[in-house]
Amino acid sequence: MELSGRVVVITGGAGGIGAAMARRFAAEGAEAVIVADLDAEAAGVVADDIGTVATAAAVDVTDAGQVAALVAQTEQRYGRIDLFCANAGVTSGVGLDGDFDRAWQVNVMGHLHAARAVLPGMLARGEGYLLQTCSAAGLLTSVGDAAYATTKHAAVGLAEWLAVTYGDRGIRVSALCPQGVDTPMLSEGLAAGHLGARVTAAAGAVLAPEQVAQAVVEGIEAERFLILPHPQVALFHQRKAENPDGWLTAMRTMVRRFSS
Repeated sequence: MELSGRVVVITGGAGGIGAAMARRFAAEGAEAVIVADLDAEAAGVVADDIGTVATAAAVDVTDAGQVAALVAQTEQRYGRIDLFCANAGVTSGVGLDGDFDRAWQVNVMGHLHAARAVLPGMLARGEGYLLQTCSAAGLLTSVGDAAYATTKHAAVGLAEWLAVTYGDRGIRVSALCPQGVDTPMLSEGLAAGHLGARVTAAAGAVLAPEQVAQAVVEGIEAERFLILPHPQVALFHQRKAENPDGWLTAMRTMVRRFSS
């Protein structure tokens, strides 16, 4: 899908990957970019920086009613939504004591609320695109963060189901699965000494959000299901599939090394 002339909604758009995507989509010639975030003030800063093509919106992605209202308001104003980026996400940095409910509501239900709200209009037109930010954790795991690993796997599963179920009806789906990205999520985890953040930072290049946005543009134009800004994730995913026990052994070795 070409981004020029498209109407795009991005949740979690006030910073990090979401803000970078908003700026890049506008640069690609999008007709409208709706920067949606729980932090309305920060979303407004991003929208103002982009210019008249962008509009800020306050939304809590865990609230189905708010997501539906966002979709309805956008469709009323622009007549359609071409691309919906379910990008908002949370991490905890801890194991079984992590906030599983919050992670589930944001990392999974936020995607589901978006799909339920936006698909009727897309299906009626016979076209539309869903981008789900799932993280490499959804294909591999998230060392030290049980809630994040579990919910991101669920997010990939939902994206796969949407692609299988609606692909023949004009709906394209991509799962964005980056590894380390220079965002507050990673930097705050490093500052707190979280094991998962330290492993992520050491596992490969830490990309700028703008580099991830570039990969997103390329992936959407090619209509690829998996968008992998870090090429090594594809190799790790392949090794995991080919030899699950060997992969688990290697991961345990990594945990011991970073825990010592």
